[in-house]
Amino acid sequence: QAYIGVLIDDLVTKGVDEPYRMFTSRAEYRLILRSDNADLRLSRFGYELGLIADGRYARVNAKSAFIEETVALLGSTYLPPTDTINDILVSMGTTPVNGQVSLLELLRRPEVSVGQLTQFAPMLATAHPVLREQLEIEVKYEGYIKRQQSHIRQFKRLEAKKIPADIEYAEQHGLSYHAREKLAQVRPNSIGQASRIPGVSPADINALLICLEQYSRENNAADVRESDAIDESDTSRALS
Repeated sequence: QAYIGVLIDDLVTKGVDEPYRMFTSRAEYRLILRSDNADLRLSRFGYELGLIADGRYARVNAKSAFIEETVALLGSTYLPPTDTINDILVSMGTTPVNGQVSLLELLRRPEVSVGQLTQFAPMLATAHPVLREQLEIEVKYEGYIKRQQSHIRQFKRLEAKKIPADIEYAEQHGLSYHAREKLAQVRPNSIGQASRIPGVSPADINALLICLEQYSRENNAADVRESDAIDESDTSRALS
């Protein structure tokens, strides 16, 4: 199952203080963590551990290559804005075009399927239904997937961000009451650890990042004031 990783991560990092029930909403990036792409995501690890045979791994690689090559082909194949083409597009249930349009752009339209594009790209007609389905999912959700991948990269940069040991969570009113209580109890060392605490939501993590930024500014200002006071004291002693 695609969500077995969620269950394992829950049990390892969150514990079982209460009766456990897995919620798919706990998956950090549900758009990436899908059952249809589980083989593309995980087969490499299974193969390296000796759990997947050469033949099966070769089929997964062939699937990945098909998706990549077909996306490139569709992106480089353009249809002219002729009456004939527009009549076909209207018969497909989509709007006509005024300029050249690539097959990739057409497939991104919600009402256009891979099957309807076989008349323009015959090689799609002979492709296995599983490959065609995977291609359609990857193309139609490309924008959302890229956005989530960007969020993943951003979080990885923040995951190792340290949290000061002396921060008073009770005073951080941007956090929910439940999050303040949980954070004060666990005292996480980093943002990554804080994000895995049950009861601490993504909104709480964003609020915590703001709190840390404010905390850093206040500490820097305090250090500057202390440094100025030391300099004044040294000057006074020198003059006396």
